[in-house]
Amino acid sequence: MRALVVTRPGGPEVLEIRDLPEPAFGPDEVRVRVRATAVNRADVLQRRGRYPAPPGAPPDVPGLEFAGEVEERGSRVARLRPGDRVMGLLGGGGYAERVAIHERACLPVPSALTWEEAAAVPEAFLTAFDALFARGGLAAGETVLVHAAASGVGTATLQIAREAGARVVALSRSASKRRRLEDLGAGRVLDPATEDLAGAVREAAGGAVDLVVDFLGAGSFRVNLDVLAERGRLVLVGTLAGSVVEADLSVLLRKRITVTGTVLRSRPIEEKIALATEFSRRALPLLAAGRIVPVVDRVLPLEAAGEAHAAMERDENFGKIVLRVS
Repeated sequence: MRALVVTRPGGPEVLEIRDLPEPAFGPDEVRVRVRATAVNRADVLQRRGRYPAPPGAPPDVPGLEFAGEVEERGSRVARLRPGDRVMGLLGGGGYAERVAIHERACLPVPSALTWEEAAAVPEAFLTAFDALFARGGLAAGETVLVHAAASGVGTATLQIAREAGARVVALSRSASKRRRLEDLGAGRVLDPATEDLAGAVREAAGGAVDLVVDFLGAGSFRVNLDVLAERGRLVLVGTLAGSVVEADLSVLLRKRITVTGTVLRSRPIEEKIALATEFSRRALPLLAAGRIVPVVDRVLPLEAAGEAHAAMERDENFGKIVLRVS
């Protein structure tokens, strides 16, 4: 099969199409013909040599998600059959024509979604769903602050929170992206470069914020503590603006703030299956009905993955960059 390989740590030019053996699959797994995958920050970091694949994932083939059709199934697989349209999360290896995955970690692709739209779902929407509910304990009527809201996970977080009855305050540095976030249903959209950002967030939220979903880390930590209400929750999904922070911990004590970190890639398969099951029950019907939608910035062929990585590193994308696997 054809796959995109990281030949050595470096820039987008180190990505190369090569022929690799098809992945083996176990008795509880299916082998899927991949029709599309999508680009994530983790792929960029892996290409640079800064985020190695977890055990069991291909060490040199990026790709954390896929959409495709089942080709073959293991002897104990009962739910899926050849030809079924599925999508799902991977520890790596999605930049390839075929992947192997546990049948219960697969999500059915709603009939209304194209392959490219489906490929934009797993990492963004499962991460957002997990951050909002399992980690963040979101309830209807609460206020959520979403950093880097124009990203794939950001646009998913905004929509899921909106459908859960929360008020969303979103942040983006781009004026054009801020307008598009308003169209997605954000209550207010602010520029994070705003003077007295914490004050602007509280004004936009009508008070303190109940939940913050943050992809930046150190660069926004103090603002997060400032805007959070008593018993507020901070869910860290990334550290794009640094991972080392100096802060006044007494704020955590005084406000009884909960700080939680989350990552999906390295979780045990049992946890991924549990997340996929809960997402299927609560959020997949919203996708099928079009109440939440995957936001696709652009679609490129797998051979143009270097161009896709470069665009992500320039922060050009609004939503997901998808790679078509022909």
